[in-house]
Amino acid sequence: MDEVVKKIAALGLPGILLVIAISATGMAGGYGVVAALAGLGGPLGIIGGLGVLGLTTLVGEAIAGFGIEAVLKNIYVERRKTESVRYLLKEIKDLPITEDLKLKLKNELNPTITDNFEEVQPPKTIEIVEE
Repeated sequence: MDEVVKKIAALGLPGILLVIAISATGMAGGYGVVAALAGLGGPLGIIGGLGVLGLTTLVGEAIAGFGIEAVLKNIYVERRKTESVRYLLKEIKDLPITEDLKLKLKNELNPTITDNFEEVQPPKTIEIVEE
């Protein structure tokens, strides 16, 4: 048991995800690994599952190196370029993170917006009539 734990610990976060995925399949042995990778890969199957584990490694290293706050701030600043701030604020509100981190992310997107962003009125249409 100790030998298996050491090998999985050496894999880091992807190893933990693989163990969780294997246990979720309810299968044992090689079938469990195949089913877990296929489940992680979704429509891309086993190859997609391996890609997810590789991506997990990159994301885990970034979070460990820079911290979750810096990574999330940069992600939302980048997404602000292509998505509406209102949508991003709603998404942040629903994230399972601390209220302090939510506030920091909201301030990073737009420091003038408050928590009452759902009550913001849409712009009024003004009609110009020539006489």
